[in-house]
Amino acid sequence: MDNPFQLITDAFAADYQINLSIQGLDGSIMLTLSNSGRVVAKRMISAQQRNDPQRLKRLVQSIQFGIAIEQGHSAVAILEAMTTGSGRNLPPPVVKGRLRPTLGL
Repeated sequence: MDNPFQLITDAFAADYQINLSIQGLDGSIMLTLSNSGRVVAKRMISAQQRNDPQRLKRLVQSIQFGIAIEQGHSAVAILEAMTTGSGRNLPPPVVKGRLRPTLGL
């Protein structure tokens, strides 16, 4: 099995500072992603999610989806990119007539 912490790092390290902290005796961890001192996403990861590669992959995609929505991407475009495997090629979101930086999925 791949290292779950490496999977998380590979998915987010290019764009965010990653903090993983132990939350309980059950093995759950808190993932915090930040950028320029601002928390972008926080998600609790259970031991079951962490230890199941498919569940962990879906969790990572869910976090990426949520961040992309917050950045103004179209939900339809994001889902299409996720299902076709072309997630790194999303068009930049337009906010009040100006382009914002894109998030690669």
